[in-house]
Amino acid sequence: MNQRTRNAILRPGHNCWRKEHARRVACAIDGDAYFRAARQAILRARHSVFILGWDIHSKLQMVRDDDDDGYPRELGALLDFVAKHRDIEVYVLSWDFAMIYLVEREMFPLYSLNWKTHPRVQFCMDDRHPLGASQHQKIVVVDDSVAFCGGMDLSQWRWDTPQHRVVDERRVDPSGKPYPPFHDVQMVVDGDAAAAIGELARERWQNATGDEIDGIGTALHRDPWPDSLQPLMHDVEVAIARTQAEYSGRQAVREVERLFLDSIAAAERFIYIENQYLTAHCIGDALARLLHKDDAPEVVIVMPRETGGWLEQYTMDVLRSRLMKRLRAADRAGRLRLYYPKLSSASDISLMVHSKVMVVDDRLLRVGSSNLSNRSMGLDSECDLSVEAQDGTETQEAIADFRNQILAEHLGVATEAVSRVMKRENSLIHTIESLCGQERSLQLLDTDIDPQVDQLVPESALLDPERPIDAQRFVTYFVPEEHKTGGARRALLGIVTMTVLLGLAAAWRWSPLGDWLDIEEMVAHARELNSQPLSSLLLIVAFTTAATLAVPLTLLVVTTILAFGSLAGFFYSWVGAELSALLTYAVGHHVGRDLVRRYAGERLNGISRHLSKRGLRTIIVLRIIPVAPYTVTNLVAGASNIGLREFAIGTLLGLLPGLIAIALFADGLVRSMRNPDVGSVTWLIAVVCIIALALLWLRRRLRGDQTSEQRSTES
Repeated sequence: MNQRTRNAILRPGHNCWRKEHARRVACAIDGDAYFRAARQAILRARHSVFILGWDIHSKLQMVRDDDDDGYPRELGALLDFVAKHRDIEVYVLSWDFAMIYLVEREMFPLYSLNWKTHPRVQFCMDDRHPLGASQHQKIVVVDDSVAFCGGMDLSQWRWDTPQHRVVDERRVDPSGKPYPPFHDVQMVVDGDAAAAIGELARERWQNATGDEIDGIGTALHRDPWPDSLQPLMHDVEVAIARTQAEYSGRQAVREVERLFLDSIAAAERFIYIENQYLTAHCIGDALARLLHKDDAPEVVIVMPRETGGWLEQYTMDVLRSRLMKRLRAADRAGRLRLYYPKLSSASDISLMVHSKVMVVDDRLLRVGSSNLSNRSMGLDSECDLSVEAQDGTETQEAIADFRNQILAEHLGVATEAVSRVMKRENSLIHTIESLCGQERSLQLLDTDIDPQVDQLVPESALLDPERPIDAQRFVTYFVPEEHKTGGARRALLGIVTMTVLLGLAAAWRWSPLGDWLDIEEMVAHARELNSQPLSSLLLIVAFTTAATLAVPLTLLVVTTILAFGSLAGFFYSWVGAELSALLTYAVGHHVGRDLVRRYAGERLNGISRHLSKRGLRTIIVLRIIPVAPYTVTNLVAGASNIGLREFAIGTLLGLLPGLIAIALFADGLVRSMRNPDVGSVTWLIAVVCIIALALLWLRRRLRGDQTSEQRSTES
């Protein structure tokens, strides 16, 4: 075995699934380049198109300012066109998302990508994951000949250009609303590498649907490679690394994690990283060991200034801050830098860095879907592509050119300027610092957070798990301080209650029992019930009973709104969900309290004391964080120190975002089928006004709580 082979980073069967040959490899930087290239490839398809995503939106505008070429620009219409006029088989697989993301996504994509499209367009919501996991791969495969893989979904809020203008009239979502600048990267490969990714896509489809799709088998005459993308390198081996959690007989795969650790350990000169998150324990440990060395390589990480909305800022940003404290303590030689891209000194808007890129010594290029988070290491399904180069080869020069190009984008300078300074300084950090100071530039990222916020945020195992969520551990998080000995009978009753509710939640979702939950039949039964005397009361009782028995809440809400309209269905759902929550809260309070108290640790009781002071906020957050089924959350709250008043109000307010989103969509769907009338519009305006007043009250209440707490602390 020669020295080069012995020192290779990429090793199939260890840190990657396979290494396959690609005649061409390119990197589409930002959504404008990726969406245009994907559209061109799909229009050239002759056999099949596979699309896998965390999120997919049928109304996505694939191109924004090109001349009209006569073909559809919207994703859904494009897929319908190639299926209808080119006889292409199209398979679209999207994560069966949690309710927390309902307001961010296209509601009822099944309607847009199945019912409205040609039968050869097949759409599936992928729910074949452990509790708390997601389908996070972002893949497009055309004819097993060209494959796209990286950090970008074919969804809204992803399109942008490398200019990342603070104001760009083209950067709007399907409803016409503008969104902030967005940066991401997708790798494109052909040849055997594309065929292997096609095999992975078929396996994912079969796992989700049970349907086996045959491969193409023979090469097609037409090359679907997009004209808009120039290859970055030629004739290279591409490694495919995956994450897959153990589930339903499938073994766990952690190639993504092993490749990260091996790449960090192999670094000699520098590591360049772009990523949305930085919370993974294993990554923190590996970087800390590296930085502690006297001859440590440079580590440059480019991230968003804030990872997302307020929820992520109070969860993932806190975990990032904790990890960065460890890394700065280990950085004895000052070799670590954490930056965020500043777009303009005249605007507070910063660039959302969503890319998942890693470059090691210009020797290894990695682009994929995996974040530097615990869940990407072992829980979510992920796919990353990597190319390794030998010293002095054209491939190594190509990797350096790519790294210079994305650095130039962030620094607001020409790629040639980055290349020139890098050759002179022979240092990634010195190159960046030499070129900083432009209107658009990289800024040092301050990750410090309020210590009070840090104390309130739980351990990362609850917010960023690397294994399926342990419901029992979730239960123990909300325990009170006092320890009272409960009798054996009550302890046994508590265990049985929690087990039954967890079992019901799992059964409705994953067992044949779920087949009973046919939405058309449920709507028909609901309307039948509406014809009975005291129909409103019966409907609320039926909703409350079903929700208490752990029937999925989202399904109940959708059924009720479709059966009785937006307004009536909204209030039936709101009242029924609230009553169900209060009922299971009471069960947890009277049955499970002593059990949870007895087995909770002192540290968890300390956390509970903090939470009990902020019960209203806690419940609102729990209503939108999908950490456990609705019924289980209510049970846990009853066994905790959170009072009934805070629980009732928090539930009432926390349910609003999801219920409103479903109701508004249903109303829009109905109005698209028939002309609107004055009465329905008036009622809709009334509902919006009520919601606005409720949110205004909530905002004042939270501010009042914060002020009272500060005064209490000062006294």
